[in-house]
Amino acid sequence: MLATGSAGVYAGSNLQQIKAFLNYGIAIQVNGTAYAPVDGSGKKLTPITYDGLTYLPTRAIAGALGVPVSYDAVANKVIIGSDSGSTGGSPTSSVKKSKNLPADFPVAGDAIITDLTDSVVDGKKKAVLVYLTKDSIETMGKKYTDYVDGKNITQASKVIDKSSMVITGKLGGKSPVSIIGGLSASKAGYTEITITWSEG
Repeated sequence: MLATGSAGVYAGSNLQQIKAFLNYGIAIQVNGTAYAPVDGSGKKLTPITYDGLTYLPTRAIAGALGVPVSYDAVANKVIIGSDSGSTGGSPTSSVKKSKNLPADFPVAGDAIITDLTDSVVDGKKKAVLVYLTKDSIETMGKKYTDYVDGKNITQASKVIDKSSMVITGKLGGKSPVSIIGGLSASKAGYTEITITWSEG
């Protein structure tokens, strides 16, 4: 089960209807700690049991383990870990592969990418980037405040404190952006940043 949040188009010949069950009786533990998977909006996700097997939400579990996962809409392919197939390399390499996010958009130097989705909706490029960093909310808040202010953000709303950050508005008065940060629930000592951007 993959909760990618992307609006892909699937050919009917690739889909087969099945009868599966939401399994509320399964508990998940990650590295010794109870874990409840949620989607990008904070909605709880439930494991699915089908034909004697249990399926977990890929994106949420990968995020809990600090493993990058992305969706290639063109190839209709889920990519877990490095796109090259190796487990090494820079954790920020996935950012550079985004075709849609502005090239100068700041990302923490130690970023661990947990979600990267590029899409095109109604002819406009969109990007969703989620990553973990050891940088504090205050540090990232200043970085992103400086960035959006330099891009002449309009309809801006900025709320930043020690435990959370929310920056929204339109870059250059036309490109909607949302930058949300908070303490990671899945990786102690890390901050989770979620960036949603759309071409104006």
